[in-house]
Amino acid sequence: MTAPGARRRKQMHLAAHFPGVNSTTVWADPRSGSQIDFSSFRHLAATAERGLFDFFFLAEGLRLREHKGRIHDLDVVGRPESLTVLGALAAVTERIGLAATANTTFNEPYELARRLASLDHLSGGRAAWNAVTSSDAFTGENFRRGGYLDRANRYTRAAEFVATARELWDSWTPDGVPRPFAHHGRHFSVSGTFDVARSPQGHPVVIQAGDSGEGREFAASAADVVFTRHGTLEAGQAFYADVKRRLSAYGRRPGDLKIMPGVTFALGDTDAEAQEKAAEIRRQQISPQNALLALEQVWGRDLSGYDPDGPLPGIDPDPGGEVAQGRVRTADPLAVAARWRAVSEAKGLSIRQTVIETTGRQSFIGTPASVAAQLDAFVTAGAADGFILVPHLTPGGLDDFVDRVVPLLQERGAFRTEYTGATLREHLGLPLPVWKG
Repeated sequence: MTAPGARRRKQMHLAAHFPGVNSTTVWADPRSGSQIDFSSFRHLAATAERGLFDFFFLAEGLRLREHKGRIHDLDVVGRPESLTVLGALAAVTERIGLAATANTTFNEPYELARRLASLDHLSGGRAAWNAVTSSDAFTGENFRRGGYLDRANRYTRAAEFVATARELWDSWTPDGVPRPFAHHGRHFSVSGTFDVARSPQGHPVVIQAGDSGEGREFAASAADVVFTRHGTLEAGQAFYADVKRRLSAYGRRPGDLKIMPGVTFALGDTDAEAQEKAAEIRRQQISPQNALLALEQVWGRDLSGYDPDGPLPGIDPDPGGEVAQGRVRTADPLAVAARWRAVSEAKGLSIRQTVIETTGRQSFIGTPASVAAQLDAFVTAGAADGFILVPHLTPGGLDDFVDRVVPLLQERGAFRTEYTGATLREHLGLPLPVWKG
């Protein structure tokens, strides 16, 4: 029991990211299961719910990526569409939130708002939307409009898309009366009557991922959760302070937006064992072939003649070179190359070792007690409100964390011991949206 007058300990939030479509997954591990069977989605979601996580998160791509004209080896082929998967999971889970990635560039507000509101109803108020953008013509070839959208306009369309969806959700009164809606803006001109009643959360939770100035402003104005990545405590604190500072301009309080970096973890019975395990995971994630692919993406050149166990290329990147399709290339490849060279030269690293060293997501490595302490330290130091865990195995990669780390977080008073609400907004401690009818 908390003593009278004592300050309540800050509680962290946890979410589970279903792996795949990136280099986090260790495909060659014998324990690696299907990336597309419903049993895999159900297992990870059930594990996260057993661990009392806030939500289960699905990424999504709208086209299989290519590298030098061939399907990228790390892509999941045949993965079902996210909202369909989450609709099925709503029937086999009870409390955990269900977050779908859905694109604001190649969807339309009415249809997507309708599907998200439907998921919110069917799940009893557990729906979330990771609103992402796309500006590349390669992805656009799958759609009628093609790649018409200029990169500079992606956030303006996204902001108007989210605002329009909120107008649609607000077109039903809280007591269940539909009203006509009309939106006339730069990107959308729609009117009519929305055919899904106001859902249990009012609006599904909106998640945003993006580290640019535009992305941070969009998050401060429109998002409930930010999915980000930062490699150090100091970088996390700087991002956290910057985004929280922006909220007041939109009449929002710091608690109205949760910042949750995507992180990995490696557990061992000793810290040394955990470090060894983490190093082996990274070696498996970055095979010699994948190291060259990562290098080519930065350099914008065909580097297939280089030895992954040899030194970095002596040539500079081609700023206009494109060898990968469907992936976001760094905005400043020359700066990235310079940083990689500095690391490589300082530590005497090969191409593969340099990619391993420089591309890893923020990892928490150690014994369960050590990892629990590290996570708690990030939250109490103002570097995050919680974390989106990205395991390296499907579907059992979260099992050890839930069994061995969550109880220690609970003992520290840093994490819930039971769900106290039914909706995702209640899990996250977010206010219900004010009806703007």
